[in-house]
Amino acid sequence: MSRPFQLSRDKIAATALAIADAEGFESVSMRRVAQEMGVGTMSLYYYVRTKADLIAAMDDALMGAVLLPSLPGNWREALTAIAFRTRDVFLRHPWALSSMLLASPGVNAMRHMEQCLQALAGTTMTTREKLALLAIIDDFVFGYALREAGSDPKVDLKFARAQLATGAFPRLKEAFGKGRLPAMPDRFQMGLRALLDLVKGTSG
Repeated sequence: MSRPFQLSRDKIAATALAIADAEGFESVSMRRVAQEMGVGTMSLYYYVRTKADLIAAMDDALMGAVLLPSLPGNWREALTAIAFRTRDVFLRHPWALSSMLLASPGVNAMRHMEQCLQALAGTTMTTREKLALLAIIDDFVFGYALREAGSDPKVDLKFARAQLATGAFPRLKEAFGKGRLPAMPDRFQMGLRALLDLVKGTSG
């Protein structure tokens, strides 16, 4: 049997990602993807065998978007570039922060880890120290993205304002001013720099 020329694993994953972005991850199914691509559901099974395989393909596509075409020579600049790229990808697909946690790692996830370790290749850190640093940066990046994805400028702050008006929270009132924390557009960069500043005894 010849393969449907218009299908590929990459195209199927891209279609599934688009559905998740537009309708939510729960809307992704083999049938829904096939419908969106204008083919029969059975046509997909040559490329993705199960729903789990479809999710793995989606995760691999996301991790492919995280990869940098090249790395800066300095380890701090390299890790900073990777962190920003990772943040931006998951801010574009915020549902993936929780829905893709159980996805089986694919080749692009391995390439991402290889790239991260490559960034640290010129340092004097041990393998254990490198892996610990990368895990901490991941925690920071995904935590930031989760917080940003969950923020809603339309949240009703009437209760909070009423409590501030009682005088019971003078420090909060001073910090929040009119009810919101002042914008800090460089918050991500500040936090990442603070993490990297903790790393001692490196070269490169």
